[in-house]
Amino acid sequence: MQERDFDIVIVGGGNAALCAAISAKEKNAKLNIALLESAPKLWRGGNSQHTRNLRAMHNAPTEVLNDSYSEDEFFEDILKVTKGNTNEEYARFVISNTPSAVEFAKKHGVRFQPSMRGTLHLGRTNAFFLGGGKSLINAYFRYAQMLDIAIFYEHEALSLEIDNDICNAVIVHDRIENKDIRFKVKSLVIASGGFESNLAWLREAWGERADNFIVRGTRYNNGAMLKALMDNNADIIGDPTQGHMVAIDARTPKYDGGIASRVDCVSLGIVVNCKGERFYDEGEDFWPKRYAIWGRLVANEENQIAYSITDSKVQESYMPSLFSPIVANSIEELADMIEVDKNTLCHTVEQFNSSVKEGIFNHTIQDDCKTEGLEINKTHWALRLDSPPFYCYPLRPGITFTYMGVHVDKEARIYQKSGNLYSNIFAAGEIMAGNILTQGYVAGFGMSIGTVFGRVAGSSAASIL
Repeated sequence: MQERDFDIVIVGGGNAALCAAISAKEKNAKLNIALLESAPKLWRGGNSQHTRNLRAMHNAPTEVLNDSYSEDEFFEDILKVTKGNTNEEYARFVISNTPSAVEFAKKHGVRFQPSMRGTLHLGRTNAFFLGGGKSLINAYFRYAQMLDIAIFYEHEALSLEIDNDICNAVIVHDRIENKDIRFKVKSLVIASGGFESNLAWLREAWGERADNFIVRGTRYNNGAMLKALMDNNADIIGDPTQGHMVAIDARTPKYDGGIASRVDCVSLGIVVNCKGERFYDEGEDFWPKRYAIWGRLVANEENQIAYSITDSKVQESYMPSLFSPIVANSIEELADMIEVDKNTLCHTVEQFNSSVKEGIFNHTIQDDCKTEGLEINKTHWALRLDSPPFYCYPLRPGITFTYMGVHVDKEARIYQKSGNLYSNIFAAGEIMAGNILTQGYVAGFGMSIGTVFGRVAGSSAASIL
């Protein structure tokens, strides 16, 4: 088998991996560093290519963020979506380092833009990349090449050679030449994502429901390195059914639908299942704090399908989805178009309309428009569906990344089942995000975790050499 010899090997090609590679090289410019990207160059970047912002605390307005967003408020948002099940020390560690994460991105060629308005409500909390995640990835790859970091495309890490607590090599498949290569390492950073693209693994966790899941992001996150670490007695944390799962347009392709596939009008109307019945409070909280629960909600409904319905009153209040909505002039007509029982859907809408209490509609705040008397009330932004035409988006669960991963310390070192740490193996990004995210999600936090722990992992990997 052919061999290559490097000081540090970074497995992955997304935000966390690139931050690790750049940080390691800047820690010690003499190190010989390789970055292994399993995707072709055209599809490089993992899920990061589909992102568009990074959540960051700040105590005063900045060039790209409004007002202020304190560490405590940021943490409370994490606490709320995880229902109190998070590691406060780790969460605050990431949060407190997000201001420097934004500066790191700027220093290495990433440009930012003013944030968007509308149902996202992110102008105060999230710094938006000019050109989206693809431009961020391009900037980091450009910088990595300037630093003479060796980049290998279509090189998939398959397994690890570990002796006691030391990794000596990574076995890698070169898809271009269809051969395996042994990459000898002195230090290893694994930032290769979760297992969300591995449909068989999803089925193991979710059963037949997984057959109706759509993978929002890259098709290359198959969990090979997570499996390799499991095989080598790494300490695994998290529930395999938990992850960042969003309600997306059901017409989205199986892979790489990205941000554009998300349906952002859920909070402005009602959502019904295949029986024509509502099943959750659409106005529970601001959309960025609740959008990531809707994928799981739809996943637990029959046939893993749902329908978001609004009328003409709110069409200027949200960003359109990837596909055009299904438009009907009556609820009866809409029921026929989406093949939902007409009587049930009409009853659902009539019951909802009669329960709406008058208020002042304002989608930028938690307004006083609500319903009363329903088994499932809508607590904010409740408007009668009475102004045709009616607009409908079919919804499926769109999985972005999984939360089951490896247990790490704050230097990004990976724990073994024994409680000991591997001497030279570090992790960053999705593969360790479950140390903080056990369930739920807030927009942009994955990029925060990836940037902070990517920088830590790279620096730690360089420090031991």
